[in-house]
Amino acid sequence: MYRLPRVSALAIATALAVIASPAWAQQAEEIVVTAQAENATEVVNGGDAGVLGTKPAEDLPFSIRSFDESLILNQQPLTLGDVLENDPTIRATYAFGNAAELFVIRGFTLAGDDLGLNGLYGIAPRQIVAPELYESVQVLNGASAFLNGAAPGGSGLGGSVNLKLKRAGSGPLTRATVGYTSDAHFGGSFDVSRRFGTGGEWGLRVNGAYRDGEVSVDREDRRTQVIGGALDYDGGNFRAALDLAYQNIRVDHLRPKVTIGGLGAIPAVPEADANYAQDFTFTELRDVFGTLNLEWDVADNALLYARAGANDSAEEGNYGGITVTDAVTGAATGSASYIPYEANNEALEAGIRVNLGETVTHEFNFGANVNWQTFRTAYDFRLDYPTNLYDTPQVAFPPSNPASWNPGGDIDDPFPIGKSRQWSAFASDTIGLWDERILVTGGMRLQTIRTEGFSYDDGSRSTFYEENAVTPVVGVVFKPLPYVSLYANRIEALQPGPVASTDPIDNLVNPGEPLAPRKSTQYEAGAKLALGSLLYAGLAVYQIERPGEGVIVEDDGGRRFGYLGEQRNRGIEFTVNGEPVEGVRIIAGLATIDAKLESGAEVAGVPGFTANANLEWDLPFAPGLTLTGRMTHTGKQWTDTANTLRLDDWTVFDLGARYVLAAGETPVTLRLTVDNVANERYWASSFDPFNAALLQGSPRTIKASISADF
Repeated sequence: MYRLPRVSALAIATALAVIASPAWAQQAEEIVVTAQAENATEVVNGGDAGVLGTKPAEDLPFSIRSFDESLILNQQPLTLGDVLENDPTIRATYAFGNAAELFVIRGFTLAGDDLGLNGLYGIAPRQIVAPELYESVQVLNGASAFLNGAAPGGSGLGGSVNLKLKRAGSGPLTRATVGYTSDAHFGGSFDVSRRFGTGGEWGLRVNGAYRDGEVSVDREDRRTQVIGGALDYDGGNFRAALDLAYQNIRVDHLRPKVTIGGLGAIPAVPEADANYAQDFTFTELRDVFGTLNLEWDVADNALLYARAGANDSAEEGNYGGITVTDAVTGAATGSASYIPYEANNEALEAGIRVNLGETVTHEFNFGANVNWQTFRTAYDFRLDYPTNLYDTPQVAFPPSNPASWNPGGDIDDPFPIGKSRQWSAFASDTIGLWDERILVTGGMRLQTIRTEGFSYDDGSRSTFYEENAVTPVVGVVFKPLPYVSLYANRIEALQPGPVASTDPIDNLVNPGEPLAPRKSTQYEAGAKLALGSLLYAGLAVYQIERPGEGVIVEDDGGRRFGYLGEQRNRGIEFTVNGEPVEGVRIIAGLATIDAKLESGAEVAGVPGFTANANLEWDLPFAPGLTLTGRMTHTGKQWTDTANTLRLDDWTVFDLGARYVLAAGETPVTLRLTVDNVANERYWASSFDPFNAALLQGSPRTIKASISADF
């Protein structure tokens, strides 16, 4: 029989003495204090401003901020939309029929396909982004056609989001995390980082995550697998970084948006965790992507840079929708489809940045970029079926619609349906006066947009568009005090122009004519207060005008398709973050917007008022313990362009805590958060590019995790 070795009373006493010694207590306290500080949720006021490079916000004539990886680790977001819930100027919704996230910034949509990755379009995963791979989520409010180029998908008129993949920091990191999200969603992640070489010039970071299970919406199951690696080199004058990543996400039984069409009333909100999805619905998305960044200081005042990226993605799903036909009973019609999708995207950018002058300084930027995209898809729409919003019967996946146009394309081996190529050349100069307390930026970008569409029948080319446009920028920053910046800008957004109909019934004098790229013009002015880590506040006032299109009746009676009317969005944004009192941190703000069409009607799905307040408090009388809370408020919003139906405003509260302790020499962090503590049920958004459709807000969700930094 095996006997445990005897432990002498002397050994036990020695161990207890070590633990109880003042030196050990002091070491444990230092571990806790350091780990608690590193866990502090932070907003970095600045980011990658495209052509102008990475700069602090107070040096830019634009509104920019970055949510860092500490926020992602603390809040355990399932998607990028959960991260951007912290921004009072952004609200998230879904596309129609699937889990693709859309973001509404300054009253205009930003599609998941038009996110930036390490400064390049088309490389980020499409539709859904798992946040674990990123060290920073950067938000630029406002038009950005000069800074970043036109987004390939044509969205992003009111703002852009750039994701920065994790790279090795200055110190070593070995972190393991396990987590839980109600009702039965479990997972874990790892994050390892080291620097090598005699001077630490080489860096390697590898991180990954896996989670799976049912979330707080009944029967909605999500599985996420991600892994990323970054190898970087810093040789002083020459720097390089290679980032590679893989993402696979599957969502089963996604609670869909609710289409109400011409319904004369808004249906009552179902139970908070209700799910009106069909069991046959799922979507699975796979992305393999990466970037290569190179920088060379050819002189003390000159930088040559180049970056390239590629993405290979595949997607398939049985998609389902629900259209309510009776607002009282919840009677509805269900829709179904099977759609495969594949895409290959590449991007390349190169440029030079030169700084000249002393009394009057100049920062010149010259460069060019190009973006290629090819997507292959097909569709098989299924027959509609009766269903109900409040008591949803489950049905088998319906048979194909027998219409002559269905299915479209090759379901088993999709061929190209669309191709695009966008290239541009840019130049700018930022002039610094009065010890650079006045910064004046002027620049322009020549852009060519080329798109091709191909027939679902035989793959032959059916549409072709190629047009050029110049998008200028003018911006001014004035610093009357070292910690105060006043700024203004005029900048444009760019989209492919619409193409006139070729249908004889429209009787146009210019059938099939492509219009010049659509330019939306933004005017913005604001102020920024930067008091170090104590407080940062930003105020912006803006107007964006987007041309509409329609049929213009000419003097001779001819009908010409062209730009007609406009959408005009005016708003005010206020954001604040920092640590105004030691141990008390805040991320907060509000936004108002007046978004109107030429007719005077307000734009559907754009709330007139939004506000957020996110607080953290390190309790001084309980070392290692931090209390957290967040309030999110969204004002009323119209569901239709006729402004006949309006959603109520809504407010949700989140509460949480985290605790840091020392397990030997290892800091361990415990986290617990309850989102929507009151389990409010509400229609969160009515924004939809195509239909009058409602997105229900998330129910009460409990999140817990434990992390150890070895």
